[in-house]
Amino acid sequence: MSTPTPRAPMLATAEALATLLSAASPIAGTESIPTLAALNRVLATDVTSPLDVPPMNTSSMDGYAIRTADLTAQGNNRLPVSQRIPAGHAPEPLKPGTAARIFTGATVPLGADAIVMQEQTEAAGADVAILHSPQPGEWITAQGADIRSGSVVLPAGTRLTPQALGLAASVGCAELVVRRRVKVAVFFTGDELTMPGEPLKPGAIYNSNRLTLRGLLEKLGCEVSDYGIVADKLDATRATLREAAEAHDLILTCGGVSVGEEDHVKPAVEAEGRLAMWQIAMKPGKPLAFGAVRRAAPRGETVAEPSASASAPGAAETFFIGLPGNPVSSFATFLLFVRPFILTLAGVQAVAPRALSLRADFTQSKADRRNEFLRARINPAGGLDLFPNQSSAVLTSTVWGDGLIDNPPNHAISAGETVRFFPFSELLN
Repeated sequence: MSTPTPRAPMLATAEALATLLSAASPIAGTESIPTLAALNRVLATDVTSPLDVPPMNTSSMDGYAIRTADLTAQGNNRLPVSQRIPAGHAPEPLKPGTAARIFTGATVPLGADAIVMQEQTEAAGADVAILHSPQPGEWITAQGADIRSGSVVLPAGTRLTPQALGLAASVGCAELVVRRRVKVAVFFTGDELTMPGEPLKPGAIYNSNRLTLRGLLEKLGCEVSDYGIVADKLDATRATLREAAEAHDLILTCGGVSVGEEDHVKPAVEAEGRLAMWQIAMKPGKPLAFGAVRRAAPRGETVAEPSASASAPGAAETFFIGLPGNPVSSFATFLLFVRPFILTLAGVQAVAPRALSLRADFTQSKADRRNEFLRARINPAGGLDLFPNQSSAVLTSTVWGDGLIDNPPNHAISAGETVRFFPFSELLN
């Protein structure tokens, strides 16, 4: 009687993520696009300011520009108003012994060294009474107070948020050089899968993963090719892999990477490239497949045999990641592994989500040997409530919850203790 082969130990989540990210590097290819169209794109080059911001001294208040030397210590200061300065207009130098009516954002006239807000003045015909003795520089925003000419305002690798676009515009950038979008092919396996709107046959289920994963990919700014539901046949799976490998950076699948007779993704990837099957010590989402699929050689060329390790592919390969089929498992593994992998391909510098330290307002007395990612939401008191059913099949928990509690292996949670929490606002960004 032969001795069964011992199972390989499960990878810790941190080890699995580090291995995955070590294989990724930013994709080649950039383009220059209008700043107005650059939301969520990734900068390929630094944005350096060609000017000071603001480019001149400006008023922070509606009021009067004055020379502090013109005011007397007694405080009975009445000055003639020599000019009116709206924002966007070039002022004349301030005449000694006068004040200038000025508005928020307007250029401070040469010679003025303070602004007195209008609430601390009284208009009196062509004069103004100054009821406050300001310090030099009061309510003046100095030239370059925000940005100095020549400084880097947005480094390469920045994912462009609305405020980042505003910052680029503030230094006059009409166009930005960004990396091209990551191209992802996605398909789903399982003869039991049915799309919404089609009749649900006995034994069939609706394909929720297709909608979830496509939405996640699009939210990351990927260029997505959806090959739909592929028949549970080895030749059909291999053909889809070959086609998908030709023009994509990553092939993402859901389901079919087990060792059952109807699970054809694993043998198909092994036939078309290489595959590493990982058992990760996490719940939900233990199984994950990572590898690469060969691309067809141009006519007259040959493709070298790929190495056995799941390292970064050359130009002749496309990355492959296979996710588990349970809806919460595929959702969680995407957020924790696929998201940072894609962001790394896109050239983003900081891919780790920020965690919050929050109070658990529940008790979970049963510890699991795996790293658990528990669906929870923030209650009005600022603590966390736990969704009552943490099954990997209960997609409701991902809509009800605000994020995932990162609970270490073999740790029971007591009410009142501080836990590590990843908000979906971070994981979906």
